[in-house]
Amino acid sequence: MGRFETIVDQIRDTQNIAYEQLAYIFEHIDAEKEQYLYAQARAVADPVFHKAVYLRGLIEFTNICKNDCYYCGIRCSNQNAERYRLTEEQILSCCDMGARLGFRTFVLQGGEDPYYTDELVCDLVRKIKALHPDCAVTLSIGEKERASYQAYFDAGADRYLLRHETANEEHYAMLHPANLSGAHRKQCLRNLKEIGFQVGCGIMVGTPHQTLLHIYEDFVFMRELQPHMIGIGPFIPHKDTPFKDEPMGSVQQTLYLLALLRLVFPKVLLPATTALGTADPMGREKGILAGANVMMPNLSPVDVREKYMLYDGKICTGDEAAECRRCMELRVQKIGYHIELSRGDHPDFK
Repeated sequence: MGRFETIVDQIRDTQNIAYEQLAYIFEHIDAEKEQYLYAQARAVADPVFHKAVYLRGLIEFTNICKNDCYYCGIRCSNQNAERYRLTEEQILSCCDMGARLGFRTFVLQGGEDPYYTDELVCDLVRKIKALHPDCAVTLSIGEKERASYQAYFDAGADRYLLRHETANEEHYAMLHPANLSGAHRKQCLRNLKEIGFQVGCGIMVGTPHQTLLHIYEDFVFMRELQPHMIGIGPFIPHKDTPFKDEPMGSVQQTLYLLALLRLVFPKVLLPATTALGTADPMGREKGILAGANVMMPNLSPVDVREKYMLYDGKICTGDEAAECRRCMELRVQKIGYHIELSRGDHPDFK
């Protein structure tokens, strides 16, 4: 066994990673070595999840956002974005359709839209939980005060997704305007965890100015936070942002990091993201074979999907929800895995 394999085994056994180990892997990986890395990730995931892939029904309910993040297609200064908000009736209809298709998790994702007050969000969560008491509700609506998060939790929300984007403050400032701070975003995640949510953080791979040291700092932060979910995908530029001419993030590096995250966090819920599938037609399958175990089909009305464009070229904007769910089931089966139609909670919450 060579040094590469020894390092991978050390990461697996200690559930930790040093910067020198991360650097060695990125410098020395090749086609044969990456297969060893992915095999070890599967060997860690399979005894926990038994080759199950959990489906989450994604509902993109507003593309209105008060923030102006430099990488995002729905940033407030993008005058070319066609803005929309789903009505409560439309959102509940998406959930009803999802429940009929077997979904047991609904992810309400949107920009930081001031229209959706805490009262409206809580009312929506309560109605979804009353109509679908066996389902989990995940919110992904950005940075809020702790009291707001507590109110959402008390209303019945189960999970909260908030990508930290980068743990390095200087790098964070290169991706966001001055009114946003990485320290505040990290504190939001700590607040969510303390309240009792199943919490998800994550990064984009290959964002402008990102270094390997930044990625290592992300591992350090995530080791401290111990999230229940980690969402990563390659950076994909959007034509109406300051980063429109920046190169896309590497699919291969994203896969390496998925595998390493699985070794460090054996029980974490790890999506094979839409961005990964956008960057590579087989990206989601490759993600699962590198240790991922979650996919998020879109339940949003087809006529708004192209308006929720965080990056260019997003896939599955025209598929009906039933078609999308069946497609994912077939894709997963072809690589020897199966769809699990349960809430798909983190193992520590079962």
